[in-house]
Amino acid sequence: MGRMKDIAIDLITYEEGQLGDSETLDLFSILVRSGMAWTLQGSYGRTASELIHAGYLTHDGEITPFGEDILAELAA
Repeated sequence: MGRMKDIAIDLITYEEGQLGDSETLDLFSILVRSGMAWTLQGSYGRTASELIHAGYLTHDGEITPFGEDILAELAA
């Protein structure tokens, strides 16, 4: 149950525009892996699809090496 509470908090924080790039990618990784990306409101599925098609996430929701490299560049 604790993880669902964390996801709910992350979703609210995301909606408020307060998640950083790394946290956003982590959130969408979880949403894709759990299947929730496709059951929440449409913008989540569209964003998940965009992240997959851009090469940040795999279809299984794993963060790709490309995604990790981009995050490392943004953090530098």
